Amino acid sequence: MLHPSYSDLIKVVNSDVADGETPVVKSRYSIVMATSRRARQIVAGDAPYVESEGKKALSIAVDELNQGEIHIISNEED
Repeated sequence: MLHPSYSDLIKVVNSDVADGETPVVKSRYSIVMATSRRARQIVAGDAPYVESEGKKALSIAVDELNQGEIHIISNEED
């Protein structure tokens, strides 16, 4: 089971969005894509931004997102 939950991660990612603005993340798919991309970077040799002793790359990526160490950028064009 994923801890924190998807809904918790979506709240963290969208916490910097002002009232009335479009949220950066609207679905679990965005969370999955962002954490999997970051996990691949960690596997490829990038240094983790959080404590990683004994954790797998995906768990590290989820922790980084939850702690605000990585951010999801919207691809929407205005």
